[in-house]
Amino acid sequence: MALPPRVFFTLYETSVRWDCSISDIAGWAAVGKLKIKTGIGLVRCGEAVVAGQVDISAMDLLPLFRRSGTGPVEGVVRRIMPPGHTDWLVITDPAGGVTITVADMLILAEDVFGFEDDHDMARRAATSASGASPYDWEGMNVALIQRIHDRGLPATQADLIAEMQHWFADQSDGTKMPDSRSIRRRITPIWRALRKEDA
Repeated sequence: MALPPRVFFTLYETSVRWDCSISDIAGWAAVGKLKIKTGIGLVRCGEAVVAGQVDISAMDLLPLFRRSGTGPVEGVVRRIMPPGHTDWLVITDPAGGVTITVADMLILAEDVFGFEDDHDMARRAATSASGASPYDWEGMNVALIQRIHDRGLPATQADLIAEMQHWFADQSDGTKMPDSRSIRRRITPIWRALRKEDA
């Protein structure tokens, strides 16, 4: 049985994935290209009570992102944006705010994948530091061709993507499986070309 796709990436994971610094990610978040999230215990923001997943401002925690590495290990969050809100809420209790580290900061996986799509980063994200892909894309292509040759196309592209995810899971006992968005990027041109021929 295949696990569902992951939901979050840490800032550290994202910086490795994109081969950039955490300072770069903080900068992109500061200008609205990404949202940095964390989880907090129960706090009060005036009359509102907030807990769980919230957005935080990278600029509020700027010393944590110094490129020189001389910044503090912890920062204090004094304003947050809960899901569904468009304005920042100031934490009033505890009065000193909430202490946080970079390790506690997350980016939604869908935001990571969307950023990669927007900036044509598929190749960079799909390769490891050595330049070799961690996934057997050539093997997937062979399996894809064989599937289409033997049984034709399934009803939807999503079905085909799911089948290829299962193929990756079968090849690695469920330990090495790319997310559906990465598979979709490779399958979509083939799907469109074959659907055009069927039309």
